[in-house]
Amino acid sequence: MSKIILKETNEMKELNDCTAEPSVELMAITPGAEDVIERACRTCYLSFHRYDPPNSTAELITKVIQKKHHSVLEHASATFRIKGGSRVFTHELVRHRFISPSQESQRYVCYADKADRKKTKDYQFIIPATVENAGWPDKSSSAAEEYRKTALICYALYEKLLDAGVPPEDARYILPNATISEIVITANFRELRHFFCVRTHPRAHWEIRVIAIEMLRIMKKEAPIVFNDFEINEEEISASFKYET
Repeated sequence: MSKIILKETNEMKELNDCTAEPSVELMAITPGAEDVIERACRTCYLSFHRYDPPNSTAELITKVIQKKHHSVLEHASATFRIKGGSRVFTHELVRHRFISPSQESQRYVCYADKADRKKTKDYQFIIPATVENAGWPDKSSSAAEEYRKTALICYALYEKLLDAGVPPEDARYILPNATISEIVITANFRELRHFFCVRTHPRAHWEIRVIAIEMLRIMKKEAPIVFNDFEINEEEISASFKYET
């Protein structure tokens, strides 16, 4: 597993070194989401005489997914708060243009106490497992140690830039992609199915895949019909599906 490193003081001492476990919180979801989808779909055919939940709900939603009539899935949506992901992860996430993001701003969030402003939060960064396990030609050090040292050097320069009067919006340029960033996203069920199809694939980057799997667990519980065809592989931390969206 990768590691989250927490840095808090000017002395560049490592205060906390823990296994990275990003957290995914479901903040909101369309009430009675699958019923909303069924009733919206039946409007197309005025087939309310067949409305007999929960059996009719499962039958109709399964059929429209099989036939790729995905537009009706857009009537339901979910909102998530994601913590513990890096800016590498969030850069990949916001490429999904039908996911609406609200992300921690490094312009307004400050990672150091200064005379004219208080620190908003601690500076944190992720060390990938591949770095932790990498060989290193210099036997007096390691890939992880050099990585950690460089990330902390970046932070030290960030602090010096703030001391020199550089505003956080410009000092942030020196911070690495590994920096932890909180984000809230909203997406309709059609987009969530597409997101899970591409981001839980074994070839997807490990960080977004781990977080996508946690989101998928939630959606399989909250909307079991819409996400029924997704199967999670716990060993590979990936998922497969029957119907592409």
